[in-house]
Amino acid sequence: MLELLQDLMLMHYLMITQLASRQVFFNLYCLKNPHKAQYGGGIIKNPELDRGLKGWSTFGNAKKEHRASGGNKFIVAHSRNKPHDSVSQKLYMQKNKLYTFSAWLQLSEGKFPVTAIFKTSNGIRHAGSVIAESGCWSMLKGGLTVNASGPVEIYFESNNTPVEIWVDSVSLQPFTKEEWRSHQDESIEKTRKRKVRIQAVDTQGNPLANATIYLKQNNLRLPFGCATNKNVLTNQKYQEWFISRFEFTVFDNEMKWYSTEQAPGKEDYSVPDAMMKLMKQYNIAVRGHNIFWEDPKYQPSWVTSLSPTAFALAAGRRINSIMSRYKGQIIQWDVVNENLHFNFYESKMGENASAIFYKYAHQYDPSSFYFMNEYNTIEESGDQVASPAKYIQKLREIQNYPGNKDAMGIGLEGHFREANLPYMRASLDILGKADTPIWLTEIDVEKGPNQAQYLEQILREGHGHPNVNGMMLWGGWYPEGCYRMCLTDNNMNNLPTGDVVDKLLHEWGIRSLQGTTDANGFFEVSLFHADYQLKIIHPSVKNYSYRFKVQAASSADDQNSSGQSTIMFLQISA
Repeated sequence: MLELLQDLMLMHYLMITQLASRQVFFNLYCLKNPHKAQYGGGIIKNPELDRGLKGWSTFGNAKKEHRASGGNKFIVAHSRNKPHDSVSQKLYMQKNKLYTFSAWLQLSEGKFPVTAIFKTSNGIRHAGSVIAESGCWSMLKGGLTVNASGPVEIYFESNNTPVEIWVDSVSLQPFTKEEWRSHQDESIEKTRKRKVRIQAVDTQGNPLANATIYLKQNNLRLPFGCATNKNVLTNQKYQEWFISRFEFTVFDNEMKWYSTEQAPGKEDYSVPDAMMKLMKQYNIAVRGHNIFWEDPKYQPSWVTSLSPTAFALAAGRRINSIMSRYKGQIIQWDVVNENLHFNFYESKMGENASAIFYKYAHQYDPSSFYFMNEYNTIEESGDQVASPAKYIQKLREIQNYPGNKDAMGIGLEGHFREANLPYMRASLDILGKADTPIWLTEIDVEKGPNQAQYLEQILREGHGHPNVNGMMLWGGWYPEGCYRMCLTDNNMNNLPTGDVVDKLLHEWGIRSLQGTTDANGFFEVSLFHADYQLKIIHPSVKNYSYRFKVQAASSADDQNSSGQSTIMFLQISA
């Protein structure tokens, strides 16, 4: 702890370090030439700019120009005076379709965010953003839906008005809801499941025809859980409802600093201790939420008036106290919560406060994993503060701090107003390039007539996305009403959202199925990655049981030319 306190004190007095002395921008792609437009450009006219400026106009007071470099042709918006001065294209979009959008962008100088804007009859919609730069092409990837069918105008926006915006390989591809759902199902099949061919034979190796194969899935391989709170300790019906469904949880507020140390030096962990004991009793894994919360509104009331020295000491005691207490019991920690939207600790202790906290969290408990938890990165395309590009930029700054390289994951809260699935998918695609675990940590949907429908769409999107490693619902029950989304009423009867959860738990989770072997003793089935118990019922077999595990192929030999897992083969001698 002494080393931590020395680092924190040094941060306060220096207020800046070698990593904070420069702006760090991160691009997933920075290529000499852009890729071809996705889907051949979709409904975009002249997407590769091979036909001059046909289909393209100016937006605002910009001027446009057709240029070529190294055989590549593109459009340029120059003489810009306002952020929205740009190039544009007018199209028609339909209400009931989902649209993926992408474009390759370059700036005449510097590195700055550029946003794709759709001007509709009902207002402005953001499709996505990227940190573009000079000297190379960066891919903006996003998507959107529209509230009403009608004409739209696409343009690009950058607050740095002196720079030119170069645009190429633009794509806008519509999908029906049925097509999108079909892709979700295909992705789940490819990402979470594998075909298994079982052959039942007798002890002499002869096939057992017409044998009944019983399979029971024993666990969820993709973690799927729900938040809870202290009511789970005192309400027996809620406790029974909760533990019968979930293998993973996170506590709403009980571990937060303002809950465990309401007065300086007077710590009280009695409530989270009791909740941890209950979860251990039922083998429910716990995420730690959170060690520090950057929002000034959610600090212990007594810390805001501390002197810089006292503040650093208090922060050091906090991280030491909670991590020492729960060492080895927490599967992952939200070390710093919402440090893109807020900077309370940085303002008190210097630009690298977050990085220091992650470093020492990893030292206190190397067995756990550490997440940067943020909202609006996948759910709100208009919140540029927490865009995927900004998230990765901050993530890289913290990872580049000594000791943090391999200790961090991406935590995405997911407090949705609606199910903007194209933007969600594009954001997960981008974040997946950071090559670190991604969890959807606080999934809920605001109240409304489509709440349950949106929840199912969002959960299916997350479950089918190959970059998602776990999902947590933010649906802890309170008798006075939940945060935004309840799963049950006060009698523990499912609401429509709870029905969605039960439906998906059954579809993805612990369940049983059976089949019959053919004349050669074979039975083939597609199974989720999980542990299974198999039983064979046949006149020549008595009480035969076998356990096996289905997991994704881990070597090139187990994959076919398209990259999909080949069939897993089991010969069972009974």
